[in-house]
Amino acid sequence: MTLNRRTLIGAVGAGPLLSFAARSALAETPRDVIVMARQIDDIVSLDPQEAFEFSANELVGNAYDRLILPDLKDPTDIKGDLAESWITSADGLTTTFKMAQGRKFASGNPVTAEDAAFTLQRAVILNKSPAFIINQFGFTKDNVSERIRATDERTLVLTVAEKGSPSFLLYCLSALVGCIVDKKTVMAKAAGDDMGNAWLKAGNSAGSGPFQLRQWRASENVTMEPNPNHPSPPKLRRLIILHRPDTSAQLLGLQRGDIDIARTLAPDQLATLGEDPAYSLLTAPKSYVNFLALNQNHPVLSKPQVRQAFKWAIDYQGIAASITPKTYEPHQAFLPKGFPGALTDLPFKKDTAKAKALLAEAGLPNGFEVTLDHYTNAPFADVAQAIQANLAEAGIKATLIAGEQRQVITKTRARQHQVAMGIWGSDYMDPHSNAETFNINTDNSEAQKNRTLAWRSTWKDDEFTTRAIEALKEPDAARRVALYERLQRDHQERSPFVIISQQVEVAAMKKATTGLDLALLGDRTRYAGLTKA
Repeated sequence: MTLNRRTLIGAVGAGPLLSFAARSALAETPRDVIVMARQIDDIVSLDPQEAFEFSANELVGNAYDRLILPDLKDPTDIKGDLAESWITSADGLTTTFKMAQGRKFASGNPVTAEDAAFTLQRAVILNKSPAFIINQFGFTKDNVSERIRATDERTLVLTVAEKGSPSFLLYCLSALVGCIVDKKTVMAKAAGDDMGNAWLKAGNSAGSGPFQLRQWRASENVTMEPNPNHPSPPKLRRLIILHRPDTSAQLLGLQRGDIDIARTLAPDQLATLGEDPAYSLLTAPKSYVNFLALNQNHPVLSKPQVRQAFKWAIDYQGIAASITPKTYEPHQAFLPKGFPGALTDLPFKKDTAKAKALLAEAGLPNGFEVTLDHYTNAPFADVAQAIQANLAEAGIKATLIAGEQRQVITKTRARQHQVAMGIWGSDYMDPHSNAETFNINTDNSEAQKNRTLAWRSTWKDDEFTTRAIEALKEPDAARRVALYERLQRDHQERSPFVIISQQVEVAAMKKATTGLDLALLGDRTRYAGLTKA
């Protein structure tokens, strides 16, 4: 697939067009430019206090820094990023951060405690999708200026409403919503009272990370360039991420030299490249779990036996073996493998007779009809078709509704789906990240601000909400793990979520391209080391 003029102009600007096009014709991208192909049609916003989709998380994570970051291999090892140190008061309510010296935003402005306070206040005030991560500590629009404040240029003070685990606060601050923005730059672009949201949302950035965003064209491309003020600026002149949902187009582009990295190839394509010495494959487990959400506002889907029938109708192993080998592996618990307390056993398997018996017990011996929303891109369209066939064998006629990722996401956020296939990635390295979204719903009305996956599927079970909160507050680490294990087992039996699999990401690269760092959490995948010989 040769890059066309429209793509080139959108991706790299008119200036370097001839140089890039000439090199592309020779099956070679410029040495200081890396072109990456993947699926990016899920992006809704690139504002770090609003971004909540996988592609956006990864891009924003490379353009911004946070106060602290836990080690992904050892989450108990929490390290400073923009903060060099921190201390929690004896009563457990106040945490004081000391900002590192010498850090600068891409604009050249110094990173200060005032920027950090503004960022966290901004998350609460804007109250976009990821705001609940910060709001759960008792911050509101009315009190945030008092409870999150800069006392001098280097000192940030946070006071939470209730005593809890200090490490949990740190984990939440390491989520993408905690990415620190340049107050001066953002407020100079503010429109009305939006605190710069429209400007950042559209594909601009105001961070201190190794890259800065230069352009985003929805469902087309993203352009990033190095932040010259970063302590270790990338060696690239430009990074271009192309939206290529067609895996064949990705493969052809890689083979022709139009792209350097293909991120979402099909298993058979990866197998072929794995045998070719001209390419290398980089593999890493991801915290992304693939699931079906059964909306409980549907009178049939709200029946416990129907929820279980779905779980016994699906051929998990068959889907993994025939559709997603090496890229998704069967997983049936809401905590992803790699997290403390995650269950890795597989209690469900395809048992059509059992699924039919459960439907009969629910008063549906002849089955029923339902719609199933899913992403159009691979492998989800094929997985949806396989699930459709599995459900049909049990007597459930599922009409598939395909859409771009952001369309399906928007529909489920509005609670307009019946059954929807989705992907959920953990926001931070603590079990509560997933336990909350899959279990907690304190207010099932439209007034709810914490719109978790449970809320989106109209599922309110006070017992699960209480138990998830109990596990969060448990101070003993071993007992906390045990609480999450029991919660997952009961969730498998009673919830309206069918957990299907967990992603294993495989990136295919030209042999000369190195330095991509894939991570368990999507927003921690790093581009800074990318280079090519």
